[in-house]
Amino acid sequence: MPERRTVALVTLGCARNEVDSEELAGRLAADGWELVEEAADADVAVVNTCGFVEAAKKDSVDALLEANDLKDHGRTQAVVAVGCMAERYGKELAEALPEADGVLGFDDYADISTRLQTILSGGSVEAHAPRDRRKLLPLSPVQRQEAAAAVALPGHSQEPAPAPADLPEGIAPASGPRAPLRRRLDTSPVASVKLASGCDRRCSFCAIPSFRGSFVSRRPSDVLGETRWLAEQGVKEIMLVSENNTSYGKDLGDIRLLETLLPELAAVDGIERVRVSYLQPAEMRPGLIDVLTSTEKVAPYFDLSFQHSAPEVLRSMRRFGDTDRFLELLDTIRGKAPQAGVRSNFIVGFPGESEEDFAELERFITHARLDAIGVFGYSDEDGTEAATYENKLDQDVVDERLAHLSRLAEELTAQRAEERLGETLEVLVESVDGTPDGDGAVGRAAHQAPETDGQVVFTTTEGLVPGRMVTAKAVGTEGVDLVAECLEEAAR
Repeated sequence: MPERRTVALVTLGCARNEVDSEELAGRLAADGWELVEEAADADVAVVNTCGFVEAAKKDSVDALLEANDLKDHGRTQAVVAVGCMAERYGKELAEALPEADGVLGFDDYADISTRLQTILSGGSVEAHAPRDRRKLLPLSPVQRQEAAAAVALPGHSQEPAPAPADLPEGIAPASGPRAPLRRRLDTSPVASVKLASGCDRRCSFCAIPSFRGSFVSRRPSDVLGETRWLAEQGVKEIMLVSENNTSYGKDLGDIRLLETLLPELAAVDGIERVRVSYLQPAEMRPGLIDVLTSTEKVAPYFDLSFQHSAPEVLRSMRRFGDTDRFLELLDTIRGKAPQAGVRSNFIVGFPGESEEDFAELERFITHARLDAIGVFGYSDEDGTEAATYENKLDQDVVDERLAHLSRLAEELTAQRAEERLGETLEVLVESVDGTPDGDGAVGRAAHQAPETDGQVVFTTTEGLVPGRMVTAKAVGTEGVDLVAECLEEAAR
């Protein structure tokens, strides 16, 4: 009988990392590893790190140290770092954090089982050597698809997957014969599907393209195949994720491919809602807005990466637009779907941001009627253009502006929730706790994405089960959250 090997995956960061963790889980399970939920119960704890901003990197280091502590009084024998921080820093991270028994990059994912077995057996695996992944593929998008077969792209196919008959129960070639293995790590009725990887934009504050690489779309057949498999696993809502969904299809010869794909995904048997995240305002086009606002089962939801609205700051960020153009875009969206949800993130204290620039950003946020707002204070990121700028603001100024805009954002999003009182909502029930001390039943409406936005709290749990889509009416608010009651016909 083969030796029992257990592994736990600890995922930090964004939904893209969650997809990558499920790919790793599928590969490991297919090679005989037993997946466990808690790191303390695992022989090997694999921490899928985030390397986006300083706070996220600190969280990743803390998670690695916490997992390492388990080696003193638990089953855990090894702790391994994977993900964006491991890819971005590699050997540097390994030297700074000797508590990690391995630091593996994206190139190691295809052989993850062998790498972990070597480490578990007391051997060593050379720490990943970082490189600029933008240089691994042709500059021209239309030349990338063929070349991408030789480049590690987490969440994309690299080689034909085993036939379903050869796989353990619960594991599937998630996107058909070209896809990596995927195994779900939870039972949520919501799952993310990777639409593409990488980014061709050159925002001066962002390091993501250097370690995620150039933009590469997944083929529509792969995305459809994975969605069908997820539906068979009980998933009711899929969220399409990538660094920039508005660019989908440009390397496949059709920049409007997303407009064609969305209705096909919505038609998959068992899927109740399709949500698109990570949209670039400068790349929004009328046809995409039409599909997002008028297609049955496609959420009229716009996760728009504004980042700022003062023209001079946006130019320094290597981005485009201004307050009035952004407000016109929102007017266009709401003219087609008045109940559409909109969220965005903003950076305050960017080098050179004047008081007038900050006031302009405040003007935009005040008039934009956003459902969810994320606000971040600027900090230098290794290898970015903005880190070389000379006109940096004092940290106390950054902190003051961050606190001010965060308070304003909290007030405005609460007001936006109040505007939704009386609205009829289609709510996907996500959890139900019928105990007196429990949280009751909660779910999300079309304008609320998982993790990042608010939620709907039901007034009763009667007739509600996770995964059910119900019609409800908003009758109250709790900050950005809505309180809703099921309409009588839906409850029956």
